[in-house]
Amino acid sequence: MSESRNYSVASTVTTAARNDAGGVSTARILAKVAVLLLVLLQSLQLVHAQDGETTFKSVRTQFIAALGDPAASSGTGAQTWGLWREDPGPRGVWLNNFEPQLVVSGGVAPANWKFDDNDWWLDENGLIMEKPEFSVPAGKYMVTGDRAKVAMLTIHPLDEKGNQRWELGNGATLYDVTHLPCRTARYTPLDGSDEAACSPASAKTVDFPVTPGGPMPAVEGCHKLDYAVLFIVAEAVDN
Repeated sequence: MSESRNYSVASTVTTAARNDAGGVSTARILAKVAVLLLVLLQSLQLVHAQDGETTFKSVRTQFIAALGDPAASSGTGAQTWGLWREDPGPRGVWLNNFEPQLVVSGGVAPANWKFDDNDWWLDENGLIMEKPEFSVPAGKYMVTGDRAKVAMLTIHPLDEKGNQRWELGNGATLYDVTHLPCRTARYTPLDGSDEAACSPASAKTVDFPVTPGGPMPAVEGCHKLDYAVLFIVAEAVDN
């Protein structure tokens, strides 16, 4: 029974998205998928994975910043992935408020996080965000891009060389579980350049918002690294 319940969470969400794709707007499809997923997870409280060996509990949505081939279902480098345990957007600072809300305050944001001028993050709307935690703890998670796929993500422990493997179940690729409207990038000074040259003050507000699925804007004086955003909706109880 436990295995069939978990299968119904993934398959019902996938089926709902496919059935509705015919004459319903993308926004309504996304809303239905998200609501159906969360209601099912919350009503079950403890959800068993398809292998019958892992028990999951629903959690308040957390956010992974992931690097990797969008077409891959597994890979290495999970030690470079970040985790926001709460939505960093509402806690962010708009680019046009960089001076009055971050510079004047000595880098302390109104939401009480500390800005790092050598390693800072932007979202798709032009919000300066706090850095995520590094890295995502080893364990098993249910992740989604709030589209058609829900999959179990396994983050393996660090190996002897300091690398972490990751893998997705349910036949999902990294792209399948990426939330396309959410874009984020990490900005650091170019090698050998003046650190002060890489600043949110150099970002152009006209470059925002970013097209869903599109690259984040370059900022003069900065090295940019684009990350995919995944939603965690449940985690293994023994993580």
